[in-house]
Amino acid sequence: MASASIFTPPGGAAPDTGTVSRRQLDVEDLIEIVRRNKGWIAGPALAGLVLAVVIAFLWPDTYVSTAVIRVVPPQIPERLVPTNINVAMSARIDSMAQTILSRAALRSVIETYGLYPRERARMPMEDVVGLMRQNIDIGRVETLKGDSRRGDSLSAFRISFRYENRFLAQKVTQDLASRFISENQRQRALQSAMTTQFLREQWLSAKKNLEELDQKLTEYRIRHMGKLPDQWNANVQKLTALEARVTTLNGAIARLEQEKLVTNSEMQLLRDRIDGILNIRPEEPRAIADPRLAALDQRLRESELNLARLLEAYKPNHPDVVRFKAQLDLLRREREQYLMAQTQPVGESEARRLTPEQAREIRELNNRIATMQIQIQARDMQIAEHQREIERVNAQIEEARRAMQVAPADEQEYISMMREVELAKRTYNDLNLKMQQSEIATDLENRKQGETLEMLDQASLPERPSEPKRHQIVLGGLAAGLVVGGMLVFAREVKDTTLKTIKDVRAYTRLAVLGSVPLLENDLVVMRRRRIAWLAWSAACFLSLLIMAGAVYYYYATKV
Repeated sequence: MASASIFTPPGGAAPDTGTVSRRQLDVEDLIEIVRRNKGWIAGPALAGLVLAVVIAFLWPDTYVSTAVIRVVPPQIPERLVPTNINVAMSARIDSMAQTILSRAALRSVIETYGLYPRERARMPMEDVVGLMRQNIDIGRVETLKGDSRRGDSLSAFRISFRYENRFLAQKVTQDLASRFISENQRQRALQSAMTTQFLREQWLSAKKNLEELDQKLTEYRIRHMGKLPDQWNANVQKLTALEARVTTLNGAIARLEQEKLVTNSEMQLLRDRIDGILNIRPEEPRAIADPRLAALDQRLRESELNLARLLEAYKPNHPDVVRFKAQLDLLRREREQYLMAQTQPVGESEARRLTPEQAREIRELNNRIATMQIQIQARDMQIAEHQREIERVNAQIEEARRAMQVAPADEQEYISMMREVELAKRTYNDLNLKMQQSEIATDLENRKQGETLEMLDQASLPERPSEPKRHQIVLGGLAAGLVVGGMLVFAREVKDTTLKTIKDVRAYTRLAVLGSVPLLENDLVVMRRRRIAWLAWSAACFLSLLIMAGAVYYYYATKV
């Protein structure tokens, strides 16, 4: 039973408490405040608890399924077969994520597995796709520890998907991981094939350019045959060979001339022998030799020897050689004329006087003279052939000398063309090597022996939901209710300025309290008020329990 303190100040006027500051509260005051306002505290706390339980159990569970994908390095070392892909795995994952998380791909997944039926009923498909995209989490590439004994490590990344159905969450996560693996293989093969195609086009262009430059260079060399800078050594060698050939031919002609002189001398001796036989009578002694004929023979032999010496030192067309040949011919004609003038014709009677031995000797000498004449004619033909060849060789020598003296029409153009051809060859060879390496790398990707992705951990089947955190929500709702109740109590106490305890009377009036009279109320009224409060709290608690039980039942009834 509450009691009220009765105090009347002198003069019958109430004390002015508006200007009096409130006293400091102690523990007993706080306990008294809680006792007086326990309903204002329990009510919001109960309401917060009920609201938190309803929210916690009506909030659908969210399960997170996670799969781990491993990055498998190439089976063949990169130093043996360079790869055509130079993009880091993290960048490729971002690129693949854009493809896999595109609107068309996610819509196909939603329709395949029947995801988000409630959302699709009240939201456009673009929003549903956006909601699913938010529930997909693709981690970064991380280095995971492998076998600790060998110190191995591997690179991997995680894919997770949040959904209210844990079985569907597992299936979708497995599907997304499979899409990543196939998309990685497709993109690598496509990029490698595109690289190979690009290099092949560049190689064909370089090949065509090289062929055109080779054709221009060939035409230029044909137009300036023998006049090119790089043919100087060849021209020098050719000129040296031609001059050596001329020297050889001149030596051959000199030898033939000597042989011809010797043959003429022998033939002259044979003729003299015949003349001697014809001029000798059998019954007459031999005539004394003619001194002029002997002098002509001596001059003829000296001229032949001098001509032989000149041919050893000079060419046949040398002026001295030509002059001595002319003198030798004059001496021969002079001797022939002298012999014709001095020789008397032999009559038939005298001819018949030749002995058989003399006639046989004359026939043999005539045969030898005919053979020598044939030899001289053969040597003359050889000399003429050598002279014609010398003329041809001299013409070639003059042409080679002119080619060495005359520079190309545009030497700078030739050097520029050579430089372009060399650069084109270098570019062609470089592109050819790169194209071959790219073709090998493309074949490696098609065989799935390059850098690939494989499932390290299959998509997990979550056992417990990751959201919501029900115990935290319930405790948070209860705490929020208590806070609201405390705020309401604080507001009531601030507005209430009545004196409630003897401490208030003594503090604010500063007078001695002689006694206190308890608050007297009708017992029936008090009992009725208590019953109504008990009934109200019982109903509120029952209703709260019913609501919370319904929320819990709904959760377990609809749980998958």
